[in-house]
Amino acid sequence: MLRRNISFSVDTSKLKNERASHGEHYKPTDLEHLANMFTHGICIFPSLYGLKIMQERASSPTEVAALLIYGMALFFLFTTSTMYHSLSFARTKSKLKHCLHIGDRAVIYIFIAASYTPWLLLKDFGGVDNFFMWVVWVGAVLGIIYQFLFHSKYKSLEVVFYLIIGICPAYAVTHMTDPSGVHELAVGGVIYVAGVLFFKCDGIIPFAHAIWHCFVFLGAFVHFYAINTYLVGQHGKTENIVDRMV
Repeated sequence: MLRRNISFSVDTSKLKNERASHGEHYKPTDLEHLANMFTHGICIFPSLYGLKIMQERASSPTEVAALLIYGMALFFLFTTSTMYHSLSFARTKSKLKHCLHIGDRAVIYIFIAASYTPWLLLKDFGGVDNFFMWVVWVGAVLGIIYQFLFHSKYKSLEVVFYLIIGICPAYAVTHMTDPSGVHELAVGGVIYVAGVLFFKCDGIIPFAHAIWHCFVFLGAFVHFYAINTYLVGQHGKTENIVDRMV
């Protein structure tokens, strides 16, 4: 009996380029560009529709404001990302593309803070809500300033900042008097953190950035479900937002 050694090999040269050198931007393949555009582009209109649904169910001015902050941050996250990747696919070298690249990274800080905002405004955290509200938004502002000053210069440090601003304020849930929604918050958070593993794997894993986009979508969907289920229309805190922040 003759034995044949059969081996299979997969050519990934057309699926990903070489990993970028230090201080340089990764240049996705055309297929990666299309995947990056598609995976966030399809989320733009659903994010607006989700905001519409929440606003229609809102039962107080505070709910309306909190949901608007969250919904618009979600919309701009997907929109900015799609616009940047579209210009990158077109190989446009312009100041707009550079600004969108910075904005694509900076809006992540805004989205993290905006994701905490409905919970900190509409749930009772035993008096620590004001403190953590300042923590997440000051952290977001500092992250944006860092992005404008050192855009892509310290890539690993950038990831660390995302994780710190995204995870540390979660300590506030230990003070939540009504724990409803905590499990969904945790699941969404785990999905985001798991996605970060792919965030800096361009040039190592084909379509790594598009995979990261999928994790963002899944995490956002879980958190949207939690907000729409446990916060919207619950006749929560109705005091003036300005009074909450002073």
